[in-house]
Amino acid sequence: MAEQSAQLHQGVRLQKVLAATGWGSRRVCEELIAEGRVTVNGEVAILGRRVDADVDRVEVDGAPIGVRPGLVYYLLNKPAGVVTTAKDTHGRPTVVELVPSEPRVFAVGRLDADTEGLLLLTNDGDLANRIAHPSHGVEKEYLAGVSGGALSAGQLRQLRQGVELEDGITAPARVSQPEAGLLRLTLHEGRNRQVRRMCDAVGHPVTRLVRTRIGPLFDRSLVPGDWRELTAAERRLTIEAVAESARQYDSPS
Repeated sequence: MAEQSAQLHQGVRLQKVLAATGWGSRRVCEELIAEGRVTVNGEVAILGRRVDADVDRVEVDGAPIGVRPGLVYYLLNKPAGVVTTAKDTHGRPTVVELVPSEPRVFAVGRLDADTEGLLLLTNDGDLANRIAHPSHGVEKEYLAGVSGGALSAGQLRQLRQGVELEDGITAPARVSQPEAGLLRLTLHEGRNRQVRRMCDAVGHPVTRLVRTRIGPLFDRSLVPGDWRELTAAERRLTIEAVAESARQYDSPS
C-alpha cells in the first residue's frame, strides 16, 4: 500500500495527460479511466493514477497514446519523384526534407517514388508501428489511374476477393470503378507496391497512383509538397482507428 501510495503522488494525473492529447475534457477522460479502457504500462489504470510522460506507456483500448513531450505528427502530401527515406544515395529529394528538420521524424510506412498523396511523419514510434502494420494496420485509400480501359466485373471481383501475388494472396479489399480507367481501392494491408502489383495481376497496370486517406486522415486542400500538423482531434481519431483495427484483426476468431 505504501508503494502504491507513493506512485500515485508522482507525475501528472492521468486524466490531465489524456485531455492534453485530445481525448476530451478531464471529465470525459475520467470516465474513460473509470470504464477500465486505459492502461499504464500494461495495467488497467485507476482514478487518481499519475504518470511520468517520459517513461510510462499509456494506452486507450489497447492503442498506444503518445504522451512523451516533444512528439509531433505531420501530414504531408507527397509529390511524385520524392522518396520515402531519410537519405537517398541517388540524390533524389526525400520526404523528411519537406518537413521541419527538428525534431527528427520518420515516415509511417512507405510510398514509392512515383506514388503521390498522403503520408504521415512522426517521432512516435509506438503509434507508427501500429498504423503501418503490414497485415492489419489502419486502412488506406488510393485512387489509381490504370491502362487498358474499364475493368470487367470479374476483374473487379478478383481485386475485391484477393489476388495471388508472389508473396501470397491479398486480403479482401474494397474496390470501385468511378469511371473507365480509374479505380478507388481501400486496403488494410501494407505490402510493398501492393496496389501496383494487384493491378498488374489483373492486366491493368497503374499509370498514376495517389493515396487519398490514411485511416481517418484526409485533406483535399493540401497541395503536393505541403504539410501540416495533425490536430488533437485527428490524433485521437487515428488512435481510435488503431484500436479498432486491433479488435478486428487481433481478436480470436
